[in-house]
Amino acid sequence: MHDHPHPAGKNLRFAFFVNFVFTFIEIAGGLWTGSVAILSDAVHDAGDCISLGLAWYLQGVSDREANDKFTYGYRRLSALGALITGCVLIIGLSFVVWESVHRLFEPKEVRAGGMVALAVVGVLANGAAAWRLRGGRSLNEQVATWHLLEDTLGWVAVLIGGVIMSFWDVPIIDPILSLGISAFVLFNVVRNLKKVALVFLQAAPADFDVDKFRQEALALPNVVDLHDTYTWTLDGERHVIATHLLMRAGTTREEICAAKGELYRLLRNREFEHITIETELEGEHCNSSLPGEHTCH
Repeated sequence: MHDHPHPAGKNLRFAFFVNFVFTFIEIAGGLWTGSVAILSDAVHDAGDCISLGLAWYLQGVSDREANDKFTYGYRRLSALGALITGCVLIIGLSFVVWESVHRLFEPKEVRAGGMVALAVVGVLANGAAAWRLRGGRSLNEQVATWHLLEDTLGWVAVLIGGVIMSFWDVPIIDPILSLGISAFVLFNVVRNLKKVALVFLQAAPADFDVDKFRQEALALPNVVDLHDTYTWTLDGERHVIATHLLMRAGTTREEICAAKGELYRLLRNREFEHITIETELEGEHCNSSLPGEHTCH
């Protein structure tokens, strides 16, 4: 089941081209004004271009049908794109931090007026792109929106710094702003990479409580136990689960189907796409996927 909104690709394409054009303006503006804060945000925007480009591309690819090679489909490509983008941003911002620390001890004059003008354009461009993506339901749109909001906040900081330096000769504000922007971006990149790592390590979905789900299953008629439950997420949005449902001896086929149907309903409401429920009756041999075999009782 694919429920991505139709405008998602167009919104991501708009955000990509706005970011792509503005990155070149930003690099030129950073070199012209001599502002390392602007150059640090240019590196961030370059990373965002990769992110938005991948998001735009993967928005279409993720809806491709599963095949014999990719039996779960292509959804995990979005997590791969996030991993690549995060690594690019960390490498680029590491160079920016090095230059900013150097300028703390040897501040250089910057063109404050140019910083203010470029910051105004930055707030408008990134704000427009973020506004276009607001309320997006896909993971790509949501992550891209946060990237663009970070960009907008970064430009607000540059604008404040530029205004201050227009009145007072304090060039050290520029590298301080650069370090602040870099720290903020790195914090969010590392936080997102942690989520990506959990996806690749097949951790349980962050919003799914396995114990609570087990208690809901035990509350169903004729259900004795729920065991050998394995769950992971494909991309942070769509999840997979396999579990064993133990029913009372003598439970009819109709009652088993009713219990399984209720579990399917609960799991579908929690964004599970691939669901496997094995059922056994008390006293039956249980073919668990764990090493060893046991009898259900």
